[in-house]
Amino acid sequence: MYKLSNNWRGNYPRDDYRIAVIGCGGTGGFVAEGLCRMLPDHLVVMLIDPDRVDERNLVRQNFYAGELGQFKSQALAKRLSQKFNRRIAYFTSPISMLEAFPDVIIGCVDNGPARRDIADKITRKYNPFGMFRGWWVDSGNERNFGQVLIGNHPASGLEESFETKREICLALPLPTEQRPELLLTLPAAPACADMDEQGPVINQCMASLVLEVVWRILVGTCSWMQLNLDMEMGTLAPVLATPENVSAITGIKVKSLTFVESKGRR
Repeated sequence: MYKLSNNWRGNYPRDDYRIAVIGCGGTGGFVAEGLCRMLPDHLVVMLIDPDRVDERNLVRQNFYAGELGQFKSQALAKRLSQKFNRRIAYFTSPISMLEAFPDVIIGCVDNGPARRDIADKITRKYNPFGMFRGWWVDSGNERNFGQVLIGNHPASGLEESFETKREICLALPLPTEQRPELLLTLPAAPACADMDEQGPVINQCMASLVLEVVWRILVGTCSWMQLNLDMEMGTLAPVLATPENVSAITGIKVKSLTFVESKGRR
């Protein structure tokens, strides 16, 4: 069974890789708190969201009345930093304006333009081997169902992304290429937060799935490229990271390669 590569992170947990949560609303706020509990204290968590806390957010998001009017990323960073006695960075502008680049991007945004900004950021951040070596974990949901998608590379150029000998997956198509319809989602109108459009616990459920995916990626045991949750049916359906599944989703023929280690001359 293929596992997603984590060779960008060095010897966990002694290295200083960077994790960013983009979108600190319904799901992102709970993900941020979960990361503070889960990750070593010396690692910096970055929270990114240009929106402010309003009264509608107090019902199902991870905010309190005393934080009304503050930037969501700022309010969470301040509270969680004090609660867990750890460094938390925050950014109150869109991801497109961020200069630093995380190793793991956790997308908890709810619209196509925001996801496009993340995708554009990744496609411009190629290393010499032609890929973003970290991972983008994207979460999205409706009333009582949702999905977590994992990727790091445009679909073109994925032909040699699986290594058979070590059973390692080096690259997966971007979440926006696994589900292109996500790019068509428009930003929700402010009044939508008053509507009964989402279940009371769907965001906590999605946050738990995201945290499980991130942890498995960090320790090198994640074998998924998708998790699909349906709370009406009570099911959680994974899609494994395999050449066959990538080919079925993208239409691009992907093959497994066996890399032979070269031996030095004597």
